[in-house]
Amino acid sequence: THRRTITETDIVTFVNVVGLHEPFFIDMEYIKNNMSGKHRNRFAPGPMIISLGMGLVAPIVLGVLEKVLEGRGAGAFGGMTGLEARIKGAVFPGDTLHVEGEAWAREKTSRGYTLVDLRHVVKNQRNEVVADFTETVLFNPREG
Repeated sequence: THRRTITETDIVTFVNVVGLHEPFFIDMEYIKNNMSGKHRNRFAPGPMIISLGMGLVAPIVLGVLEKVLEGRGAGAFGGMTGLEARIKGAVFPGDTLHVEGEAWAREKTSRGYTLVDLRHVVKNQRNEVVADFTETVLFNPREG
């Protein structure tokens, strides 16, 4: 994917939009006095890293899905049905992220639905994995 550098404003905005008003995200004095190592600075919450990973893939996801679904007779998009995630490292202001990944379709369900798994491996500028997650999306049976 393309790359994106994370800013302190990005983190503060995300924390406030989703209401993660926990001291390790909103209270710099708490962070300085109670956290250790690199975490004595502002860092991105795990859900933000996952959201950024999805956002970085968004410009190319339709092409990926079209390729994976080619010849499978899938119907209309039905939504996301699952997410499995592991946060593997911290993201700090100034880190630049990109996503590598893969996608695959599962066999049709007995009711004709198609499930597609989209794996996202989010890496920083040092090529360290900071998150590895797979979202599962559903396609309805083709009508008619």
